[in-house]
Amino acid sequence: MKKKILLSASLFHALTDAAGVVTPTIFPILFTQGFLITRYSQIGLLSNLGLLATLALQFFVVRLSFRHEYRNLLLISGMGICASLALVPFVSSFLALTAAYLLIRAFGSFYHPVIIAWVSKSRAGTGRELDDAMGIQSGSGNAGVMLAYLSVGYLAQRYGWKMPLYAWAGFGLLLTGLGMRVLRGVSSRDKEKPSLGAASWWRSLVSIKRFVPGFFFGGMGWSVTIYYAPSLLNHKYGVPMGRTGLFLALWIGLGTITGYGYGIWSRRFGRKTVFLFSLGGASASLFLIGFAPTTGWAVLGLLAFGALLLMTYPSLHTFVGSTVPPEGQTQAFSWVSNIQLISGAVVTLVSGFLSDALGIHFPFILTGALTLAIFVFYLPRGAEFFGGKEAAAGTPPIIEPE
Repeated sequence: MKKKILLSASLFHALTDAAGVVTPTIFPILFTQGFLITRYSQIGLLSNLGLLATLALQFFVVRLSFRHEYRNLLLISGMGICASLALVPFVSSFLALTAAYLLIRAFGSFYHPVIIAWVSKSRAGTGRELDDAMGIQSGSGNAGVMLAYLSVGYLAQRYGWKMPLYAWAGFGLLLTGLGMRVLRGVSSRDKEKPSLGAASWWRSLVSIKRFVPGFFFGGMGWSVTIYYAPSLLNHKYGVPMGRTGLFLALWIGLGTITGYGYGIWSRRFGRKTVFLFSLGGASASLFLIGFAPTTGWAVLGLLAFGALLLMTYPSLHTFVGSTVPPEGQTQAFSWVSNIQLISGAVVTLVSGFLSDALGIHFPFILTGALTLAIFVFYLPRGAEFFGGKEAAAGTPPIIEPE
């Protein structure tokens, strides 16, 4: 059963994360054409509203998860994502584009709070298995994004901006069908249903408060890259969309490798070391992107950032899985996703206006400075801060939150 849950989670993570970047990747094309999007601040507004829509829905999704089988929620999510992607080519105004994009984000809000918790609970009490499972499901989401970047740029360049949306709507149906087939006969029913009142949500947040700065980094790092890196490469450096998609695919591709290898890295060097190395290197990479004098340096910074950013996600997921009891993990992972959404929404909105005023490179300088502050916050913390003394060896116990 554990293998079926992990396989289906990997398929749906690939679809959810890919769907989240397919539409933003065509934003630079629409900007260049002066069709639907005419200012960077509109990209910031779209990203902000999309992230906030996901945030608003996730509390509702958590409630649904205790009433319905996860496979039924995933079916709704997958079908909704595909239908929404197919709808985008028919929009004719910025308002309609916003509405269609909000639908994509809404149907994509099911995976992160619910299914990551399902994977974690299925591996409860097994530190090594938890590290490996979190690395695999995280890496699979990255693999979906890599495939999206590889395909969207070239399809748009050859057949127009609408074709990638149609192609991914069709491919998404295939992934949804495979994921549902894997889950046949697997139930997500829990014997105990926790209270979902305000006090319960607050206790859940308190139990993971030490990791909030890390969640903040994860949200803003991902969102700034997704929404502004295509424009940086295409508009500032004149990189064609096909090659822009290739560079971004390499960005996520390196992150896919580091994500899949997280279990190995954590056992060899310890969770704390891996996490701090990722944060410090990510800050340096962001500064390199922001101050890059040439295309080559910008691309080098982007690739390094991908490898480092995408190794922090399984780190943070294992921290939560190691410190929160199984019955509280659905709410805890909902907070993880929600905090990432809030940070991404705030930073991308501000970045849109800063890009109009100071240049498209400035979001990366801002994010680099914030990441450096988060690195300094975590640097003096001991191994027990990240889930117990055994966490450094990759075999943490399940301990009660502080």
